[in-house]
Amino acid sequence: MNIFIRVDASIEIGTGHVMRCLTLASQLKKEGKNVFFICRRADGDCSPLIKEKGFKIIHLPSIRGSLWKYIEEHWRLDAEQSIDILKKYHVHQLIIDHYSIDKKWEQLVRAYTDEIMVIDDLANRPHDCDILLDQNFYLNMESRYEYLVPKHTSLLLGPRYALLRDEFIEAKSNIKPFKKKIERLFIFFGGSDPTNETEKVLHAIIPLMKRYNIQVDVVVGNLNPKRLYIEQICKNIQGANYYCQINNISELMVNADLAIGAGGVATWERVYLELPTIVIAVAENQIEVASALATTNSIIYLGESHSLNEKDIQKTVEYIFERPHELQKMCQSCRLLMECEGV
Repeated sequence: MNIFIRVDASIEIGTGHVMRCLTLASQLKKEGKNVFFICRRADGDCSPLIKEKGFKIIHLPSIRGSLWKYIEEHWRLDAEQSIDILKKYHVHQLIIDHYSIDKKWEQLVRAYTDEIMVIDDLANRPHDCDILLDQNFYLNMESRYEYLVPKHTSLLLGPRYALLRDEFIEAKSNIKPFKKKIERLFIFFGGSDPTNETEKVLHAIIPLMKRYNIQVDVVVGNLNPKRLYIEQICKNIQGANYYCQINNISELMVNADLAIGAGGVATWERVYLELPTIVIAVAENQIEVASALATTNSIIYLGESHSLNEKDIQKTVEYIFERPHELQKMCQSCRLLMECEGV
């Protein structure tokens, strides 16, 4: 079977879409399927990572400016360029993970694939697809796509369909019993951290580290423009450990007592590993998910990045340090929320 994945990454978009598609692609490859990626060239397009994982990429021409806006405005050209690739193969399934692609694009390429699958979490535009996957948790989860997809579409909705890499499935058995004291923090804001939350959080917790005698693991991606500066900050903080683009992030999550991070793809990795998290939304599409999760007591949702300063973060972290029993309740909520077996 030939399966094509249309997905993009960039400093603007981040790496989350590609990362979850790579998780799915790896499972499909294990099942003997041929998986190809169609990606538009851009700064931070994740091409090296996709190749490193053993997948072929067919590039669409690079453009200037925002990828989101370009494909929204030039959707027909993007579809036609994709068709030029697809028509050379018998495509059994086309998987699309892209906020700028909708029904118009999908209808144009429909004749060149046996089946279309869409990965989405916005529910803000119509789709012409056979399968739709939305792994996120929403209060109105069952009705979100009611008028946005054809009646025949198979809907895979909620965290039990989360695309989790094997390392997280394996790490689940290493979860440690709840401790009465917070000893280790885990900080990660995705591959690019476009709003520079990592630095903000580090400055917020520095006054607390010595007082509470805690260790901090800080993870950044290769696309983080401040990664070298953040590394220097960590070198000057006793108890801070710096990691860049690592392959064993699950180990750090399992060893942590509390995380601080964004509301993106990593949300489900943390929830699955029952890691209590203070979540800061760094993109508009993270707000609804984080707000809904907060009602289940699975996370603490602090708010949107642009409205938060170091003092806000410091107060919340300090509040939790003084009430570690709250984390036990969050662990239990995470366990109840997410019964998942991976891809």
